[in-house]
Parts: sequence; C-alpha cells; structure tokens
Amino acid sequence: MPDEQALRETPLHRTHVAAGARMAPFGGWDMPVQYEDGIISEVRAVRQHAGMFDVSHMARFQFVGPEAVAFLDRMLAADVAGLSLGRARYHVICNEQGGIIDDAIVYRITDDQCLLVANAGNADAVRDWLIPSAQQNGGVFFADLSEDVAMIAVQGPKAVEIVDRLCPLPASSVRPFRVRRAEIAGIPSRIARTGYTGEDGFEIMPPADRAVDLWRALEAEGVVPAGLGARDVLRLEAGLMLHGNDMTVGNNPYEAGLERFTYIDTPGYVAGVALRAIRDAGTPRVMTGFRMVGRGIPRHGLAVMKDGEQVGTVTSGTHSPTLDANIGMGYVDRGLSAEGTRFEIDVRGRLVEAEVVSLPFYSRKRG
Repeated sequence: MPDEQALRETPLHRTHVAAGARMAPFGGWDMPVQYEDGIISEVRAVRQHAGMFDVSHMARFQFVGPEAVAFLDRMLAADVAGLSLGRARYHVICNEQGGIIDDAIVYRITDDQCLLVANAGNADAVRDWLIPSAQQNGGVFFADLSEDVAMIAVQGPKAVEIVDRLCPLPASSVRPFRVRRAEIAGIPSRIARTGYTGEDGFEIMPPADRAVDLWRALEAEGVVPAGLGARDVLRLEAGLMLHGNDMTVGNNPYEAGLERFTYIDTPGYVAGVALRAIRDAGTPRVMTGFRMVGRGIPRHGLAVMKDGEQVGTVTSGTHSPTLDANIGMGYVDRGLSAEGTRFEIDVRGRLVEAEVVSLPFYSRKRG
C-alpha cells in the first residue's frame, strides 16, 4: 500500500533539490527551507533587491456559478459581494463559534467566479468547512486548482521593475490587491499584486507544467531563490501572522488583532452572531508585538511573565537581520499591551526583559 503520509511535491521540487536547497516537511509538503547562501542572505535579497518563493503548496480553490458570491459571503468574513472585479481581499475564515479556521485571500475574478487561496496546512480544514455547504447549493461549482496551477511569489523593492521586463501588460499597471491575466516571460498566468513579506511584488500563478520555465526566467533576471525560513523571518518583521503559530481555531479575530479584516455584517453570515458577541464583550488578551531589551530570542510557546506570574505566551519570535534586533509577538493581558509596557520572557528559565512596540516592526519605504 502507498505511504499515506508521503510528502507532496510542488512542480518546482526537482529545481529546488538541484539548486542545493535544504528541504523539510511543511504543511504536508516537502519544501525548501533555505538555499546554500542561507536565510540571512535571502532575507537581505528580498529587502534590498528581489527574491522569489515557491508557494505552490498553498491551496487554490475556485468557486463558480450564479450563487458563488452569495455562498462565499455566508461562509467568509470578507464581503465578497462588495469586491469589484479583479479585486482581492485578505480575511479570516471562522467557524460558527468565531474560531479562526484559516486566514486567506479571496479574489473576485468575474461576476460569478472567485478564487480562494488558503494555507497549505489548513487546506483540508478549509475544504471540509466549505465544500459540504457548496454541494448543497445547486448554484455553486467547486474546483481545486492546486495541482494544475503553480504559484510563485516575487517580492522586493526591484520586484515590480523586474517583472515588468517580462510582462507586456505591464505588470506595474496591476495595483495592490488586484489580480489580472497576463503573460510573464511568454507564459499565460494570473498575476496578483499581493505577498507575505512586507515588500511590494506579485504572486504569479502559471500552469503547473510551466512553473520551471517561469522560475528560470525570473532567475535569469536576477531574482534570488528564497526558502520558507527567510519567508518566516520576513513575515514576522512585517508583523504578519502565521496560522498554526499566531492564531488557531482556538483564537478569534478580535483577540488576534484582525478585526479590520473581519466583515461580519453580511445577512446570514454563519459566524456573525458569535463574532458580534465577542466584539461587544471584548477580549481579556490581545496579540501584541514586542522587542527584546535583554539578550535572548523569544520562541514560540515561551511564557510572558510580569511580577512573577505568567501573563501571556509567545507565538512567534526570531532575530531580525533587517533591524538587528530580537523581536516577537504573542498574546498578553490587554492591560499590558500598550506601547512602552515592559514584561519578561522566560527564556530557558532566565527572565529576559522585553518592551511592547507597535506593529509592524518593519515597514518598507514607499516611493
């Protein structure tokens, strides 16, 4: 019998291995963590020039039909009906109790077609949440495009300029959180001006059998391949959350600080009643960013301490090469979340002082 636990591979898997990438399991996929020059070098490439990531492991779900938009509005906190054609929206997907199943981006492709991009590790949970209800609605037709369509993120201050050289559209005409059809290096693709690094750039979706061609074309233009290790550092520097670390189905969007991405007023929205109650009651803890004052790196799961008592938990932390500082995020008591507040992080039995700072830690310069 085949190994049901075997890791899945993206269309670029052999390309990563041939380039000397260190591979590791992530969300059920065998993914590149870093290449030979290392994570810090890759982070700097993205912050200073342009880097690219294979994000083909993320789920791409298509919903089509006369009831597709209305259906998604009942299931997502996104006001899909309010999106004009070609627009995208980041949002949370919540269950009936208000717990976060996933955070995702929904794209309004046409009047009756939407694309939902979800996290790899939550693909099954999102599918299980949406598909049974979709199947009960005769006006909604679902297709999983994840096998047929690849996804490459190109990010950095030179990303738009570089992709422009490969795209006659031009790519720079695609505004942030918009999506268009375009040819990139002669490859028909869907191009979205979205990303997960805090930099400008695109997430390009070519046919799976042309992913290697696109990767090579971008590499020839000087785009640096980067792995998930760099991506994690970059997203944390930008104050972006990772489902499974910074939020789970046990968290709601109000304590996670995601209320601005949570539209709850659509009539019939499945989580509307629960989320309105949570919003009105308030939450005793809230997601907070902090910078270490003493020496030590905050890691996921470490305790946040104040006056000898635990007042929170670190959800993400790292050394930021961009800021040359140790930074982290976590849930703390709301009374300790104000900027400038100090508490300690228990780093292997040693209490290390940290100070609350505003998010994001890093913001790109806008020209």
